[in-house]
Amino acid sequence: MKIDILLGLQWGDEGKGKVVDALCPAYDVVARFQGGPNAGHSLEFNNVKHVLHLIPSGIFHPEKLNIIGNGVVLDPAVFKCEIENLGPTVEELAGRLILSAKAHLILPTHRILDAAYENHKGNLRIGSTLKGIGPAYTDKAGRNGLRIGDILNPDFMKLYEEHRSAHLMILSNYNLAYDLKEYEKGWFEGIELLKKFRIENTEYLLNNLLSQGKKILAEGAQGTMLDLDFGSYPFVTSSSTISSGACTGLGISPGKIGEVFGIFKAYCTRVGSGPFPTELKEETGELLRKKGSEFGATTGRPRRCGWLDLPALRYAIMINGVTKLFMMKSDILSGFKTVRVCTSYKVAGKTQAEIPFDNNVDIEPVYAELDGWSEDITGIRQYPDLPLNLRKYIGFIEDQTGLPITIVSVGPDRNATIFR
Repeated sequence: MKIDILLGLQWGDEGKGKVVDALCPAYDVVARFQGGPNAGHSLEFNNVKHVLHLIPSGIFHPEKLNIIGNGVVLDPAVFKCEIENLGPTVEELAGRLILSAKAHLILPTHRILDAAYENHKGNLRIGSTLKGIGPAYTDKAGRNGLRIGDILNPDFMKLYEEHRSAHLMILSNYNLAYDLKEYEKGWFEGIELLKKFRIENTEYLLNNLLSQGKKILAEGAQGTMLDLDFGSYPFVTSSSTISSGACTGLGISPGKIGEVFGIFKAYCTRVGSGPFPTELKEETGELLRKKGSEFGATTGRPRRCGWLDLPALRYAIMINGVTKLFMMKSDILSGFKTVRVCTSYKVAGKTQAEIPFDNNVDIEPVYAELDGWSEDITGIRQYPDLPLNLRKYIGFIEDQTGLPITIVSVGPDRNATIFR
């Protein structure tokens, strides 16, 4: 049995939560492999919107097992709020959610350090969510982190105080006002809640489940273009958002990867700073933002909007080894007389298909223009019933990428999904 991977191909916010929820009936296990509470996976069913930050998107299916892998960084305070907002009791959720002992903890001082570092950058700010993600991963790489398994250590408080003291020493170099006790109250309450869940070496569990023939879906956070190595550095996240990150973030070998599902929006969005070649800064971009409710699920910040970027999409497909494409939010493009798609870049007067290394170069998008569609597609459930021009748009993307688009989302609800 192979493990399938589902991840974003753009700058995050592609709609991964909805797709995981829709695919859940075909899987036994959903495992989150990287990121932290900077991610926001939105799901909507029965006209109620749910936003998950740390917990895998299969949690709303009682019969499914959900695993938070070792590649995740977890804030206990955020975890506590999320658990309390889900609806089922802690006892119910503890039966369907398992935590990796090797996943690192975000400390209260990590969040304060995040704010200090971001403020210090001035005009060079990257647009951090200020959730402590970067400092937590920095400590992990520097071999100074605390892990979930450590909370079971009788000397945990001593370990915590040592880490806190080290962080406070760093913070003494910054002019930043903060209230550590305010952060710590909810954090320690979250630590106590974590102890009610199974904490184990989930790499053994996942590989044993595979050997038993269980079907596992690995869920990524953020998007390929925010990957630490292959994204638009330094305007990236602090973890590996690509398919190889599922191996290191869950403890599975590359030979056990099956399908790689790549999710993208029918247009592009980005939160925070960094290059965005197809960004629309006038009324068209504002219209996309309003129609698509493009505001960050974690921060509430307005997302930058633009036309679909095929050079970036092809790059993400290549890096991840994508086997199937899922297109989200196609309903948002309804009503545009024409729809534009960036097919290549013009840099220093030369046309190229590759993404430049230097974020500071001027990129002029080269566009193809397609006829739009005006029909309301949110109630359509069969592919042949979609407007002809939307089907042409899908066919154009398939020709340009060489991959089939096997899911088309036509609305926010879990049922507004067309499987081809």
